[in-house]
Amino acid sequence: MSERNLNQEYAKRAKKYIPGGAHTYSKGDDQFSLNTPPVISRGKGCELWDADGNQYTDFAMSLGTTLLGHAYEPVLTSVRSEIEKGVNFVRPSIIEGELAELLCDIIPCAEMVKLAKHGSDVTTAAVKLARAYTGKEKVVRCSADPFNSVHDWFIGSTVVDRGVPSAVKALTLQFEYNNIASLEQLFVEQGDEIACVLFEPVSFIPPKEGFLEQVKTLCEKYNAVLIFDEVVSGFRFSLGGAQEYCGVSPHLAAFGKAMANGFSVSALAGKKEIMALGGIEHDSERVFLLSTTHGGETHAIAAAIKTISLIRDNDYIADFWSAGSNIKSALQNAAEQAGFAKHVSIGGYDCKPAFGLVDEQGQSCMVLRTLFLQEMAARKILIPYIVPSLPHSKEVVGRLGAAAKETFEIMADAIKQGNLAEKINGPIVKPVFRKYN
Repeated sequence: MSERNLNQEYAKRAKKYIPGGAHTYSKGDDQFSLNTPPVISRGKGCELWDADGNQYTDFAMSLGTTLLGHAYEPVLTSVRSEIEKGVNFVRPSIIEGELAELLCDIIPCAEMVKLAKHGSDVTTAAVKLARAYTGKEKVVRCSADPFNSVHDWFIGSTVVDRGVPSAVKALTLQFEYNNIASLEQLFVEQGDEIACVLFEPVSFIPPKEGFLEQVKTLCEKYNAVLIFDEVVSGFRFSLGGAQEYCGVSPHLAAFGKAMANGFSVSALAGKKEIMALGGIEHDSERVFLLSTTHGGETHAIAAAIKTISLIRDNDYIADFWSAGSNIKSALQNAAEQAGFAKHVSIGGYDCKPAFGLVDEQGQSCMVLRTLFLQEMAARKILIPYIVPSLPHSKEVVGRLGAAAKETFEIMADAIKQGNLAEKINGPIVKPVFRKYN
């Protein structure tokens, strides 16, 4: 342990030079209790260490990217091998084609693939491609989706729309998940202007029977492209993503997050008829689809190939589901034992659990969330959300359950004593998407 407070020194330096002190809003101070480590120095498996040497068990797993665990050695071995050959060249590397072929083999809708670095890159590329293919401009997204892109077409439809031109905002419409009538109404009224429907096929709430099929039918009826945002669901629900899990194949799909176990790779996959518009072989007007300097970085692609192969060959999807089931049960049991169950909301899929803290009226409560994060961090557990991963063993989940029981007991007592807010040291956490700081 260091005698200096290196955590605060590093955090102070970052805040001086980085707006908000982090390059991702969900990593900001406003998302965590005051006693959460402000910086991380390293990770291994599901364990993290801060700059002062304190060790924490991680249940967020790099925003859902490291499902095999931090610094997973088989992936690192592949990365090291590729780095020694060079990471970027003047012409495509051999393994760019290998990853594209692998993705086409396992993803139902994939006949061609284009690589990039971030999920936002490929969802936005999908929107552009759909507009080029249909000759129409409007995008329909799902109001239930928390995030589809950092780009204006999505951000302009949220409360954090400052800086987005009004003309751009007008091009994005919204429908309700599991409400096919809300989508059909948009098509009836504006079908000749709608280029695509883009949304997460599954998130925390299961689709109603026939819902995804009905969405696809409407898209094809009105000549719109169906795009699945599988940045989160890919390589988690099933090897081929939520589209394989649900049995509905879109026209285009975006992948990222877990496909390279923390390394930066994303992919736009889809039908050749549409994807080929981004190529250079056809005689029609060109579509400048994706052209990124680092989209072909070999070490990240090697990480993706190894990660996907490991998930496929070892049936790790089943392990993700099993870990999630154990985590949900541990939290539910802890809440019941502490007499706190009415304030805990646990749902979602086992591979993608939903966890929330609610007040007496059943509404999400940031005060409860802050106290929960604070007390769990005090017990060396970081759990702003739940990403079931390979290193979340029964022993690890057992420690989670014990810490959660103690935390829920403190929270239950605070509610009983009427001093909930007084138990919190520091500011209340806030949602990422809010109009003002």
